[in-house]
Amino acid sequence: MAGAAMTTTFLAVIGGASLLAVTARRLHPGDRLPSLEGWALADRGLGAAWTWLLLGGTVYTAYTFTAVPGLAYGNGASAFFAVPYTVIVCPLAFVLLSRLWEVARRHGYITAADFVRGRYGSPPLALVVALTGILATMPYLALQLLGIRAVLTAGGLYPPGAAGDLAMVAVFAGLAVATYRHGLRAPTVIAALKAVAVFVSLTAVCWLVLDRFGGPGAVFDGAARALGGTDPAHSPLVLTPGQQPAYATLALGSALALLMYPHVLTAGFAADGARTLRKVSAGLPAWTALLALFGFLGIAALAAGVRAPAGGAEAAVPMLVDRLMPGPLAGLVFGPSPLAGLVFGSIVVGALVPAAVMSIAAATSFVRNVYVEYVHPTATPKRQVRVAKAVSLTAKLGAVAFVFGLRDQDAINLQLLGGVWILQVFPAVAVGLYTRWLHPRALLAGWAVGMAAGTYLVVREGFSSIVPLVAGSPEIYAGVAALVLNLAVAVAATPVLARLGVPRGPDATDLPSRPRAGRRPPTGANNA
Repeated sequence: MAGAAMTTTFLAVIGGASLLAVTARRLHPGDRLPSLEGWALADRGLGAAWTWLLLGGTVYTAYTFTAVPGLAYGNGASAFFAVPYTVIVCPLAFVLLSRLWEVARRHGYITAADFVRGRYGSPPLALVVALTGILATMPYLALQLLGIRAVLTAGGLYPPGAAGDLAMVAVFAGLAVATYRHGLRAPTVIAALKAVAVFVSLTAVCWLVLDRFGGPGAVFDGAARALGGTDPAHSPLVLTPGQQPAYATLALGSALALLMYPHVLTAGFAADGARTLRKVSAGLPAWTALLALFGFLGIAALAAGVRAPAGGAEAAVPMLVDRLMPGPLAGLVFGPSPLAGLVFGSIVVGALVPAAVMSIAAATSFVRNVYVEYVHPTATPKRQVRVAKAVSLTAKLGAVAFVFGLRDQDAINLQLLGGVWILQVFPAVAVGLYTRWLHPRALLAGWAVGMAAGTYLVVREGFSSIVPLVAGSPEIYAGVAALVLNLAVAVAATPVLARLGVPRGPDATDLPSRPRAGRRPPTGANNA
């Protein structure tokens, strides 16, 4: 039966991920992970191929792969903001990640808050950067579990009641144990399976779509008709003028925010050199193409007449896969197909990689910037690793409890807020890479104003991140509005604090305090 074949294929993918996680330590034979840098960053030893797999597998989460086609299925054109957003990330990563890596490697920094502490000599500013990162990461981690549950449910692999909850926990537990033992190496090796499984399954499904409809034009025409668009000039698959400001600011703000998330920086810091990061950044568009194809499948589900359950648009693509299977494999006759099992397994593995990196990043931020800074300044490297392992495991357990204890919408609402919150550390981290002119207390004031304003705007609109600043104005991304206010306060307060003679902390980064024409940035250790 095809249903059994789907289950077998799904379990084979998950089993392969578990086996790879067990062998993660072989990524660096003989290494005993004696330090936090070894556990959390794989000793900064990942080459271009491994870094590309890990960074792509971390940035492009399972929730993204289910939410984007679901949004395209329900809303049409606006879903594709994720494509320009991830395109913008690539040049930003090329410039910012490589420069930040150079400074971090030279001074032994592991987190963004470490850099802020060294750049501004301000423990309070470093603390708010670390806590903001942890606060923004936790709901993002919970969303990975929601993605797993949605996929298992859509595939009929999530039994009702406690049995289904245990199935999801079992899928997650293997990676939790491997991450506890091997740190970042576990999600790194699983990222290789994720890439192969996702690229293969998506290529197969897209080929079936194009074969069935005769080309992409027919797919988009059918989807437009399904959304009620009969006039080509006013197709729901084309942005209206009123949607364009929201689309543009959401893409830009999301790109700026993404590079501030601790899990993305952790994946970047694990590279073996700034040059490696620049190579990887140039290759990230391959993952963006993958995301665009997932969005295309949401459009194809519309064209195929798929009727997803109310509130379950993420099931549209799995339902499309079943409908497209030829002959005796057709899901409508014999149940889900092996290809559906591969798709389901790929998305679940796609959730495991970012979930593991997120838990590692949150634990590392806590240990470096809270525990060592304020609780146990003399903690040995061995103790730091032990505490980080415990915090990482606690973060995973907290995410599981969150998913079981609250509504799915609560996690989504908090993740929307998390994107707005993490964007408010951009001035301290990204701007600080190029100038130290902004006063650390001014940055603290700007951060506080941006956090308050962004939270207010999102909550005021019923937890929508697209908001009008005033009644009747165009809608824009709340995170960008809060960031502009954040920067305005920081810029305005800096000369006032300087005039008052408020002292700054020392700069330990060897970066220029102000941009200097003709000066080349310092060279990383790998290029010395």
